[in-house]
Amino acid sequence: MPAAEEPAHAKQPGAPLDDRDYAALAAFRHALRRFLTFSEAAATAAGLTGQHYQALLVVRANPSTRQMTINELARQLLIKHNSAVGLVDRLVDQGLLVRKAASDDRRKVELRLTAKGLRVLDRLADRHRAELEHSGPHLRHLLQQLAQAMDHA
Repeated sequence: MPAAEEPAHAKQPGAPLDDRDYAALAAFRHALRRFLTFSEAAATAAGLTGQHYQALLVVRANPSTRQMTINELARQLLIKHNSAVGLVDRLVDQGLLVRKAASDDRRKVELRLTAKGLRVLDRLADRHRAELEHSGPHLRHLLQQLAQAMDHA
């Protein structure tokens, strides 16, 4: 079957949702909210906000071959540039990030984790990984249910 073709049992775009679809969507949204609630609580316990944790995670996850700028951080976090500037200011004030002039263009500013930022992120990321190891099978099951609900005829 060509890659562009859909399986015969797949729902057509715009097809009405049924009870199974709504139940699968609601269960998945609930699982997402539970994880996000955990994430916020873990960040708060570390003296951060959830957005602070997300920013540190984005900076750390950035490949070393690509510069992490405020524009890129804003894009990754789905926030406006001016909001990212304020977020970076707060993280710099807490000693978690530093701004550094880019080596290839002194007008650009790169974001880097400090040693303290890396320690804080390591602890939080470890807690998040443990939570995902615990809740992962349930999330995987919900995703499978959601996919099945969306595909059934």
